[in-house]
Amino acid sequence: MSQKLPNMLENTIQKIREMVDVNSVIGEPITTPDGVTIIPVSKVSVGFGGGGSDFVKNENSFGGGVGGGVKVTPICFLIVKDGNVRMMPVAEPANTTADRIVEMVPDTLDKLTAYLDSKKAAK
Repeated sequence: MSQKLPNMLENTIQKIREMVDVNSVIGEPITTPDGVTIIPVSKVSVGFGGGGSDFVKNENSFGGGVGGGVKVTPICFLIVKDGNVRMMPVAEPANTTADRIVEMVPDTLDKLTAYLDSKKAAK
């Protein structure tokens, strides 16, 4: 069996290791002038695959390929202030029209309430 496919997979895994380290999950702390420290936290998803074949006709005939990908998704921030730690989650973006409508409801209700209040005050 040819060693080309295992070598290709090992090289791909090594490149993914180089791209993703602990700083991809727990980011560098950011300190504000008033002493608050903000630490970003992310989720890392990794995927890769490959395949190949040795052809019988020639000794050196090999066909194959390898690919991989990394996705880093922010999930929250840790906020450290005066010895207290608070977690501030990052909202997932709306993926569907229904999700977008649900996100708009509170803002729309606030605007409607402000409008009705201004009408009452005008009377």
